[in-house]
Parts: sequence; structure tokens; C-alpha cells
Amino acid sequence: MRGPEVRPVRPADVVGRRVLAVLCLTQVTGWGVLFYAFPVLAPAISGDTGWSPSSVTAAFSLGQLVSAAVGVPLGRVLDRHGPRVVMTAGSVVAALAVVAMASARSLPWFTGAWALIGAAMAAVLYQPAFAALTRWYGERRVQALTAVTLAGGLASTVFAPLTAGLAAHLGWRGAYLVLAGLLALVTVPAHALGLRPPWPRHEHRTGHDPSAVARSGPFLVLVAALALGALSVYAVVVALVPLLTERGLSTAAAAWTLGLGGLGQVLGRLGYPRFVAATGVRARTAAVLLVASTTTLLLGLLPGPAALLVAAAVLAGTARGVFTLVQATAVSDRWGTAHYGRLSGLLQAPMAITAALAPWAGTALAAVLGGYSPVFVLLAVLGAVAAALSWWSVPRRDDRERSAG
Repeated sequence: MRGPEVRPVRPADVVGRRVLAVLCLTQVTGWGVLFYAFPVLAPAISGDTGWSPSSVTAAFSLGQLVSAAVGVPLGRVLDRHGPRVVMTAGSVVAALAVVAMASARSLPWFTGAWALIGAAMAAVLYQPAFAALTRWYGERRVQALTAVTLAGGLASTVFAPLTAGLAAHLGWRGAYLVLAGLLALVTVPAHALGLRPPWPRHEHRTGHDPSAVARSGPFLVLVAALALGALSVYAVVVALVPLLTERGLSTAAAAWTLGLGGLGQVLGRLGYPRFVAATGVRARTAAVLLVASTTTLLLGLLPGPAALLVAAAVLAGTARGVFTLVQATAVSDRWGTAHYGRLSGLLQAPMAITAALAPWAGTALAAVLGGYSPVFVLLAVLGAVAAALSWWSVPRRDDRERSAG
């Protein structure tokens, strides 16, 4: 007699809804505390301490640079061992580092704390979450990645106004201390208890040699295109509040506008699976970068009124939301999932570097150019260049065959 039929276990059954729910919750909290709180609190930090705005922003940028550097070796660890230990330890370090930053009484201490926050960012934000869902969900990764980035897109919507409210009553130090406690309370137990399913061993026979891919022309072009795109897209996040205050909006109104941009991210990501089904990877990447460039240009050129500025910020958020998913799927769309952690770490590092330099560069350029409007126009030009470059970022058939392992 034949035994009962053994049905293959679907990735969603292995991972379970709990894991996806955990990552959605921790990405909202992590991005909200470690990233989106800063644009709201940066003016208060500078005003309270006497440190120049460019020095305060440079500390934040250093954190992004450290995150980029740590992300490269971390990709190999994620490929081999999975996200549980990495994300749990990163959550502990992140909470302690935020406390250290909020307690800083000197600029060197403040800067060092941001460097530590940057190391924690590499371990708790999108890179490990994307690696986890790409491996666990396989061919269904687009749906899983869309879900977690939908949640992450709400981070600014929730935390920008929350941070502004906390700062109004507690000051920037008190606000960050409360946020650090929330970060620890939510993310440490969630990562420790919620990321327990076995890490699946990946079949490498159909994969690509990651060293050959990393040296290939399409990969290098992709790195350049997405790095320029990241500079254009993410500089808008930190520069948006000062741009809007230049246009006459209050800091609270500018913070709410930044939060509404998070709703735009959600709207963009909701349509991403259909967008993937209707487009090829080349056209999809170029189109997203071009739309992001256009929205940045609108923000740079529109003098008002406030309603139009808010609408433009929402459109920019929509483009930013889709761009995040383009990053998340860039490696797997072109070279598969076998070495996703390693290749994604190599791809993300230059993007993180340009995104890290963007806030400091935006602040410095605004001082030189006399305001943030010309800075946004310059960022839009860079985004258009990124869109043009991305057209050559897809490997030809013979390139894929040469890199196959």
C-alpha cells in the first residue's frame, strides 16, 4: 500500500503569519525611532546644544555610513544563520545607543552614539528583514516584502507627529528617552520570540557565483544607479521639514506633512505587485527612479500654497515607497535568491553611503545656495541620471550563464 501523500510545505506555512507580523511591527518601530524621529528633532537638538545644524546632521550621516559598512559582512551572516540572533542583539544595542545619544553633553559623545546607532540599524532595519522574507517566502517574496514595507511606510506617519508631541512636552532628550524605551519594549522580545522558525537551507546549484556577479558590468551599473537614486530620494526625507518651514509652514505642520508622506509610501506599495506583473525589471527600475526625480523637482519649484506642498510631499512618499521595493527585489529579480544576503549587502552599502551623506550635503548646500529649493532641483537632476543609468543594469542572457554557479 502506498503511504499518505506527502505535500510540499509552502514557505508561508513554514514562516507563519506570526513572523511576518513581527517584522511588520518591528520595522514600524525601528524606522520610527532610529530614522524618522531625527528630522523632527534635529532643529531642537541644534538650538538646545548650540551645535551647528551641519554638525548635528553630520552625526546622523555618520550613523548611516557605519550602517553601510556593517551591512556588508552582516549579509554573509544572514545567509548562513538567519535573522533571529542578529535582529535581537541589534535591538538591544539600538535601544542602549539611543539612550547614550539622548544623554550626550558633548558633540563627540553625540557623534559616537550615532555611530553605534548606525551599527544597530544594519542589524534591525530593512536589510535583515528583506533577507529573511526573501529566503523564507521564495517565489512569494514580492507579496511578503510588500507587506513589511507597507508597515514600514507607516513609520513616519506614526512617529513624526508622535515625536513632535513628545518633544513639545519633554524636550528632545526626553522624547528620545521615551522612544528608546518603546524601541526596547517592542523589538527585543518580538525578535527573540517571533523569529524562531528554522532557517531554511538554500539550494545553491541553480544560483550564481556571487563574486562573478559582484564584478559584472550590470551589477556595477545597478550599484551606481541605485546609489544616485538613494541620494535623490532619501535626502528629501531629512530636508523636507526645513524646506517646508522656509515656505512658511510651522514645524508641527511640516512634521505632519512628513508623516503624510508615509501614507504616500503605503499607497505606492499597495500597487507594487500589479506593477511587477505589468512591467519588466528594466522598465520598472527606470520608471520608479524617473517618477521620484519628478516629485523631487516639484517640491523644489512649488512656492505654495501649503495644500500643494503637502500633495507634492505625498507624491514623493509614493515614489519613495516603491523605490524601497525596487531595492528589495533588485538582486532577486536579476540573480535569484541563493546569495541574496551577500549581494544585497554589497548593493546596499553604496546606497547607504550616498543616503548617509545626503542630509549633511543637503544642509551644507542649502547654506551655500541660499535655501533648500535649489538643493531639491539638484537632487532631481541626479535622480534623472540614475533613471538613465538603470537601463543597463539588467544582465544579458550570456552574462547570466557565465555567472551561474
